[in-house]
Amino acid sequence: MEINCLCDIVRETSFAIHCFLRHGHLEKVYENALANRLAKRGLQVKQQFPLHVFDEDGTLLGDYFADLFVEDRLIIELKACKTLADENIAQILGYLRSSRIEHGLLINFGAPKLQIKKYILNQDAVY
Repeated sequence: MEINCLCDIVRETSFAIHCFLRHGHLEKVYENALANRLAKRGLQVKQQFPLHVFDEDGTLLGDYFADLFVEDRLIIELKACKTLADENIAQILGYLRSSRIEHGLLINFGAPKLQIKKYILNQDAVY
């Protein structure tokens, strides 16, 4: 499946969850809901999946745990806060950079209006 189609499915599913559960739950509830609904759509979803963090020379420094790792190529970082902050953006960009995964979504279920931001990290630029 093409990455933009995959991101569209995650966006649509997140919106449906937000319409049903609204804001006010713990982050883990939204993580479980999104994992459940994406798996029901036939996608491979791994929760709290360890991703390796590498130094610039390729040395393994440790692991971090992605809230969701979908189809072995999309990191999803979930939040349940009033609004996304700069540190949330820095967190997902750090995860993408150190794990060398190219695509990530930052999703906040905690606000009255669902917030979703897509990040692409490649060798040339961050979008």
